Amino acid sequence: MRNEASDDRWILLIAIFKLMKGVLLVAAGIGAMRLLHKDVGDVVERWIDVLRVDPDNHYVHAFLVKAVAVDDRTLKEISAGTFAYAALFLTEGAGLLLRKRWAQYFTIIVTISFLPLEVYELARHPSAAKVIVILLNVAIIAYLIIRLRSESSVAIP
Repeated sequence: MRNEASDDRWILLIAIFKLMKGVLLVAAGIGAMRLLHKDVGDVVERWIDVLRVDPDNHYVHAFLVKAVAVDDRTLKEISAGTFAYAALFLTEGAGLLLRKRWAQYFTIIVTISFLPLEVYELARHPSAAKVIVILLNVAIIAYLIIRLRSESSVAIP
């Protein structure tokens, strides 16, 4: 019985993780939508001033150059993609929270499908955070596969 409670705890943690990612993506999508019909460069410059960030910093300058190039069409595409990605995470999280078996399969499929993109991004711009995210996703996939296999091997009386 203790093993089952421990398994439920891991499913709950994965569900909360997926729901948090979904909520953050919804917030990002709303933020992108709020930038529609505004000069994104001006908005970014205002935030740089508010946060008292050095505008001559190489990274800040590079970000500002990219932000100036963003137009309404790009913002719409970014927000649509962000909302779609958020819907996947929220579906995974809600299904896992409700202890639905389909959600475990869905989480495995969705998480595996994004691994090649994550590895590609890691190869282009290596960082410790990207390595941690990839390892966490691989651990989630492995845990869910092992859990599903063990559940299916249990004989029904």
